[in-house]
Parts: sequence; C-alpha cells; structure tokens
Amino acid sequence: MTQMFARPTPPEPERGTGRSFLLALLMHLLLLALLIYGMRWQNSSPAGSQAELWTPAELNPPTPPQPQAPPQPPTPPVAAPVPMPENADIALQKEKRRREEEAAAQAKLLQQEQQQAQAKLQQEILRRQQEQQQAEAAKEKARQQKLAAQQKAAEALKQQQQAQKQAEQKAEQDKIAKQKAEQEAAAKKKAEQEAAAKKKAEQEAAAKKKAAQEAAARKAEEQARQSRLAALRGAAGATGNGLGSASAGNGAGAGGTASPGYADRVRRRVKPNIVYTERNPGNPTTVIQVHLAPDGTLLSQRIVKSSGVPSWDQAVERAVTRSDPLPRDTNGKAPSSFTITFRQND
Repeated sequence: MTQMFARPTPPEPERGTGRSFLLALLMHLLLLALLIYGMRWQNSSPAGSQAELWTPAELNPPTPPQPQAPPQPPTPPVAAPVPMPENADIALQKEKRRREEEAAAQAKLLQQEQQQAQAKLQQEILRRQQEQQQAEAAKEKARQQKLAAQQKAAEALKQQQQAQKQAEQKAEQDKIAKQKAEQEAAAKKKAEQEAAAKKKAEQEAAAKKKAAQEAAARKAEEQARQSRLAALRGAAGATGNGLGSASAGNGAGAGGTASPGYADRVRRRVKPNIVYTERNPGNPTTVIQVHLAPDGTLLSQRIVKSSGVPSWDQAVERAVTRSDPLPRDTNGKAPSSFTITFRQND
C-alpha cells in the first residue's frame, strides 16, 4: 500500500515508546539471567536434594513483565537429608535426566515467551504501519484536495482573466467601431457639404448664366422695344397724335377706355413670368403703371407704389418686360395707360 505514494512521510514517534521498549528488553534480559543463574545453582547443589517436576502442560502461562523493579533471586530451598540410595549411579542418572528435562522445559518456556514477545512486537509494528499508512493516506487525500482546490482556483482565475480580456477586447472593438462610425459620419458629412457646396456653386453658376441670359434677352427686348417705340413715335408724329395726350391712371388712352377685366387679363399674362423664390413677411404689394401702343407694345412702365421690398419690385418689373407685347382689349386695341397691382401671395 505504501507503494502508491512517491514520497511517504515517516510517522512522528509517539512519546514513551522508546522507554517502554527498553524496559521490556531489560525485563527479558533479567529473566534470561535468572534462568541461567538458576540452572547453574542447581548444578552446584549437593547430591540427594529433592525437587518437584512439572510437565509443560501443568505450568501456568507466563505473566507479561511489568515495568517494575527487578525481582530478587529466589532463596534456594534447603533440602532435607535423605538417605543415600543403594545404587548411586542410577540416582545420579535420574537426577541428571530430571535436570535436563527441567532445563529443556525452561528453555521451551523462554522460547515461548520470546515468541509471544516477538508476536506482540510484530503486531505493534503492523499496527504502527497501518496507522502510518492511514496517516499517509489522510495526508495524501488532504494533499489531493488541496491540489484540486488550487487547480479550481487557478481555473477560476484563468476564466476571470479570459472574461476580462474578452471584455477589454470588446471595449476596444466598440471603440474602434465608434471611431470608424464617427469617421464615416464625418466623411459623409464632409461629402454632403462638398456636394451641397458644389450644388450651390452649380446653382449660382446656373443662376448667373440664367441672369446673364435674361439680361441679354432683356437687352435684346429693350432694343426691339426701342425700335418699335421709335417706329411708333415716327408714325405718331406723322399723324399728329402724341403719346403725352393720353390720360394716365384711368385705363383710357388713344385706344379708349379699358374694358372691365382687362387689368386681370394683363395680370394673368404677367404673373407666370415673375421669377421670385424669397419668402417675405406679410404680403408685399407693388402697383405699376404701364403705357402701351394700340397693338399692346410696351412703351414704358414705372412703379407708382412700392411694396417696400426692392427685390419683389424688380421681379415684377422684369415680368412686365418679359410679357411685352401685352394683350389687346376687346375692341382690338390696347389702352394707352393703366395701372396693375401685383401681390406676392396671390
């Protein structure tokens, strides 16, 4: 059983074991000395002494030696004088044989005592070995339990470290993902800003181009209108009817009084040509007076009542210019002068 362990630990000696063993050994030595001494004393006794013989079966079992003071040697009994036998040689032989038998019995008794002491010693050794094995088994079990607890604690620590490492990795990944998302959002915002700036630049360029085209168109229209005005003025000078004689503000002129609804017809003609995207508080209102030739050609225009928003006033003036020539009245001629009211929210 002791081969199960690599390094057996010797048991701690009990107190008093060595002293008991020495006392037992001393008692055996004293007993042996007393037996030897008795054998020599009997050999030196005078012939004819009496002694009783006992068989080994009749002997009492030996009592175990006690750790006491060594016993005193027994006093030899005084043998009573006996008459000498007739045949001295036979008596001597019998006495010798008796002494040999007694010595053999004592030797056998001593051997039995030694065997019993050896058996007890072996039992004690076996008991101590068993106790040592049990102690070693308990120590090994405690060591295994301690080792298992250490392994369990190490495994728990390893799992905790792995969980902490995974949490740190997840936090790092979340941080990287957040940074990446922020970078993507910043890049997207920058791209949107660039696209908006590009779109705005394109719109501004298109607006500038359109404004240039409109300016060129207005210039061409103005030139054409001036040519028509010059032609009309030449014709008016030849007939003797000046434009200055036309009444203003009442919708009447060389073409007569304007019919009801004519101003609304002109407003519906001019309104689609107003290009204006700004939002102004209230409802800006602009009143424009126009002078027309009998065929509806625009001779002149002016703002008689401003809305207070210059951009709206200019948009209305540009729309009136784009609408040239204006429609004629129901009698086939356009009134020479009349006013038109334009509101932004109409």
